[in-house]
Amino acid sequence: MKPEQTLEEIPLAGLLEGVGAMRAKGGRMVQICATALPGQFELTYSFDFDGRLASLRVQLPASDPRVPSIASIYACAFLYENEMHDLFNIKVEGMALDFHGNLYNTTVKYAFGDTKAPAAKPQAAAVPSVA
Repeated sequence: MKPEQTLEEIPLAGLLEGVGAMRAKGGRMVQICATALPGQFELTYSFDFDGRLASLRVQLPASDPRVPSIASIYACAFLYENEMHDLFNIKVEGMALDFHGNLYNTTVKYAFGDTKAPAAKPQAAAVPSVA
């Protein structure tokens, strides 16, 4: 039997209500995935219901990416929320436990926070070798 999966795109204003509904139905939070896309960020919140995966997806503008914390609903979300801040520069408002940019120690600040479309860098022309 193939596991059932659902994905619902919701407005940012409906995030807390949607996550609260997942909790009320007995959902176990599985993950929060942040993805940088051209001009925006996409956040996917996934929940398990006895092998059935249900996900909520919201879009954030790259110009001012802010999202409310869900840690008051799922306490374990504080790790994902700090990760979103440290790696993507997404501001999570009302975090229960804020590491203030120190959860990850990376050589590049906000390593995945660029939402510009990637472009190939020009390669130097190959120089033929003389034998």
